[in-house]
Amino acid sequence: MSSNLDLTPPADGVAITLDGDRLIVPDNPIVPFIEGDGTGPDIWQASVRVFDAAVSKAFDGARRVVWFELLAGEKAKGLIDEWLPKETVEAVRTYKVAIKGPLTTPVGGGIRSLNVTLRQVLDLYACVRPVRYFEGTPAPVRHPERMNVVIFRENTEDVYAGIEWECGSDEALKVIEFLERDMGRKIRADSGIGIKPISATGSKRLVRMALRYALANRRGVLTLVHKGNIMKFTEGAFRDWGYEVATEEFRDSVVTEEESWNGAKCDGKILVNDRIADSVFQQILTRTADYDVFATPNLNGDYLSDACAAQVGGLEMAPGANIGDEIGFFEATHGTAPKYAGKDVINPSSVILSGAMMFRHLGWQEAADRIETALARTVQQKKLTYDLARQMDGATKLRTSEFADAIISNM
Repeated sequence: MSSNLDLTPPADGVAITLDGDRLIVPDNPIVPFIEGDGTGPDIWQASVRVFDAAVSKAFDGARRVVWFELLAGEKAKGLIDEWLPKETVEAVRTYKVAIKGPLTTPVGGGIRSLNVTLRQVLDLYACVRPVRYFEGTPAPVRHPERMNVVIFRENTEDVYAGIEWECGSDEALKVIEFLERDMGRKIRADSGIGIKPISATGSKRLVRMALRYALANRRGVLTLVHKGNIMKFTEGAFRDWGYEVATEEFRDSVVTEEESWNGAKCDGKILVNDRIADSVFQQILTRTADYDVFATPNLNGDYLSDACAAQVGGLEMAPGANIGDEIGFFEATHGTAPKYAGKDVINPSSVILSGAMMFRHLGWQEAADRIETALARTVQQKKLTYDLARQMDGATKLRTSEFADAIISNM
């Protein structure tokens, strides 16, 4: 069903464009936003004030973001009876950069997940999750300051491709019959069936993006995470394709771990290694400082990014982005928390830090620095929202809006 939704862009802004793979960003770019469901409006109202203050202060009023609201999630469903209007998707395609709060997962038929659908239809093939510690944040580990990683998680394949059939369904029984008859593989008849596609195309472009990031940001180690000891032709292939990209396309800039064992020197090059998924979950706790940039298939990256975030204060302190060759979509990494909606108590840091990521993507590093430095100062002053204040002696508990005020005052 077509929504015929009229999304009129603001007249006082200019669209971001592409010149090859380079963003052309005007001084007044139009940036679409989706405020999100549940606590999304509370978070957005606080975050946008931080964004505007950072840009104004960083550029002495010479630049500003022209915000353009798009509809998705519960707000869209309530207004036009669609979870994800096609006009919203087209607007993100048009304006190249967007940001959003958390979106609900619809119950019942139709869209399986709004977040997954956006990633797939816009080909946002890399979920990028930086995880770092802000001094003073309550953390469950002794040395959270050792955590400083960036996770590149493949976004369009693996289990999120969603090819599965319910136990007992005609389709599942047909697949089981085919596997037994034609492939000699015996599977219990009362099994659900899932297919896990991992392609050379999807794997290589993800690792390529991760390596480019590592080079541009002087990161010293890229780790390929996989379960290739068991799933040799999917996750094992991800590992092999990752090494192919590294050694064939970045030969002058990388040294593999095996080459280092044989005497090759890094000398400022990126060390490319790989780790089995279950092993890396232990090592990210016990040898945190050894890791720098990760490239992972979808499911491993989903687990790993949340496990890393838990060491530095939780998902509320973890930004994220979904990025493709043309579009960058920045977002909260946590859920909608509907029981707190409208209460002005939730921690907005995930969206605020995602906004800092967005400004770096635009080339507005000065605004990103203002945000991150001011947020760090606010945490060090023990001015915190409920989720963190309750874990710290002597903290001042702030409302969502008050937390934004404190960040702005620290700019």
